[in-house]
Amino acid sequence: MYEQNPYSRYPIPAESEERFAAEPPSRWTLFRIFVQESLQVIVPALVLALTVHLFLAQATIVYGQSMEPNLSERQRLIIDKVSYRFYPPQRNDIVVINMPGMSEMLVKRVIGLPGETVELRRGVVYVNGEPLPEPFPHDLGYQSTPPMTLGPLSYFVMGDNRDNSNDSRAFGPVKREYIVGRVWLRYWPLSEFTSF
Repeated sequence: MYEQNPYSRYPIPAESEERFAAEPPSRWTLFRIFVQESLQVIVPALVLALTVHLFLAQATIVYGQSMEPNLSERQRLIIDKVSYRFYPPQRNDIVVINMPGMSEMLVKRVIGLPGETVELRRGVVYVNGEPLPEPFPHDLGYQSTPPMTLGPLSYFVMGDNRDNSNDSRAFGPVKREYIVGRVWLRYWPLSEFTSF
């Protein structure tokens, strides 16, 4: 059936005229569509970010001066949380540890490995009675400690700024379960971007 449109020389089907005359969607409908489409983007992104944070990598900030001159306060790091699922921490790795009872995670260097005996003699680290080569810039300090034999899955960690570091000399060996991961990347400041 056709109706005559007074503004047109041609007749328009009645159902088409009804479609053209339909009201635009309400604000509620537009809001609902916006929320649905936003959730389709945001929820997968949050799930992906949470998965990366829990299992793959994590960002952290250096607090304090215990790792100077190699890491300075307020530098930003990416922690690799995957590698240690396949092999254990290695000597000289820079790791992030989350010790029970401490409010902040700590950034330290692995010095002693499970089963080894570690001691300090006037700042020099000895492992199993032999002086440890430490091919990285660090402050020796002058502290001496008695020999400490590490148990299974226990690590001796120290800061590179030896006279200004809260580490295994104070709180003892670190169990493997408290090592969050190894420092993989320094991304801030950009001028000091480094892969470890």
